[in-house]
Amino acid sequence: MNPQNSAPDPPFPLASTEQIDTAAPLPGTPPQSPPPTRTLLPGIPVASLTLYATYAALIGVLLPSQIAVLDEENKVGNFAIVTTTSFVFTLFAQPIVGAISDRTRSRLGRRAPWMILGALIGGVLMLGLGSFTSLVWITVFWVVIQVALNALQGPFSAITADRFPRNKRGTASAMAGIGMQIGGTLGVLAAGALAGALGIAYSAFGIAIILTTVLFIVVNRDWSSAHSQVPAWSWSAFLRGFWINPRKNPDFAWAFTARFLFILGYFVVSTFQLYIITDYIGMSLEDAQTAIGTIALASLLPTMAAIVLAGWWSDRVGRRKVFIYAASVIMVVSLAIPLFNRTLEGLILSAVIDGIGFGFYMACDTALMTGVLPGAGAAAGKDLGILNIATNIPQAMSPAIAGVIIGTAGGYPALFAFGMVAVVLAAIAFAPICSVKQGRPCERAGTSPRRRVAR
Repeated sequence: MNPQNSAPDPPFPLASTEQIDTAAPLPGTPPQSPPPTRTLLPGIPVASLTLYATYAALIGVLLPSQIAVLDEENKVGNFAIVTTTSFVFTLFAQPIVGAISDRTRSRLGRRAPWMILGALIGGVLMLGLGSFTSLVWITVFWVVIQVALNALQGPFSAITADRFPRNKRGTASAMAGIGMQIGGTLGVLAAGALAGALGIAYSAFGIAIILTTVLFIVVNRDWSSAHSQVPAWSWSAFLRGFWINPRKNPDFAWAFTARFLFILGYFVVSTFQLYIITDYIGMSLEDAQTAIGTIALASLLPTMAAIVLAGWWSDRVGRRKVFIYAASVIMVVSLAIPLFNRTLEGLILSAVIDGIGFGFYMACDTALMTGVLPGAGAAAGKDLGILNIATNIPQAMSPAIAGVIIGTAGGYPALFAFGMVAVVLAAIAFAPICSVKQGRPCERAGTSPRRRVAR
């Protein structure tokens, strides 16, 4: 595996995702990936399911439960410390690994080596996480696990841009969204059932992430990039590549901002679901661990239906943003329900409606993001990694922000209100994006007499 090459930089040093060929690239040409096979589309939700089941189980149940057992009185602050520390270390993990994967030369292709490495490191460390009774060691292991899982997720997210044409990315995005939602639900259910045996729970998810990733790579083989041409290595060029000028690429900047705000609005509430049930609704920790699974299960069917419908429909009509707007409205309604119905039944109803909104969003989010990449997606691994920062930062910041809001700004009602505002601002940020109609770049005022194709 070697990311370097002495070949001179061509005008387009990496293959554009707008050009998908059925023939393997010749030696000395930019690395490319094959078009989707029959196994790739169903393989995406399986891999996504395992990854997000692990995220949901660890962040939503196992980690907060482990921290609560250590120190019940200071659990909110300690949870914020652990997750905020991991945020600092994982902030740029995906774009860095994505950028290196764009130029990686290996017999397994560009993405596979980094996916396997991330799965192995993260999975092995999960085997020992449940045995710690020190907040320091929990933090250390959690930081490394988060970095490793991000190293897996970054290259995995680039597969949609690598191997699917624009008019099929809504379906591919929907498949990833289905996996994410089912994984989130199953992860919470499994973690709730195994929360009394943390070591077994962590180990089960660690083994699952390793086996699923290896199986995905073996079944969905990429083309070899061992003899591909990539630019000569330059630290200055590598570091400059992480700055994408918002004036030259405004759609990319707006997409980053919109995703950041939407994910923040969602996770600032969902990350504290366990504590909402115990502290806002008033249930015991043991009952809450069971109830959180019930809530997750209640949202599963509506989310699945919304993802399938929106993914198929958005590909058919060639529109993405209208589904994002619908998702935002539905999400605001769902976040308002616990303000007026402070019961477990209220949270379940909120979860059902929230599932519809988040399903609409997940079906179109990845497809929309692949449509705003600079250079027609020539550096998809790096650029999608940068966009994934807009997912990682709000997820990592959510416990700290929620802790401040709960402690100083009015408790859990203020938390729901904050989520609603963030989602509304996200919808506003999506409005200026215009390069998301299938295969057709937009033209802005003053740059061309052609009509804008905003959708």
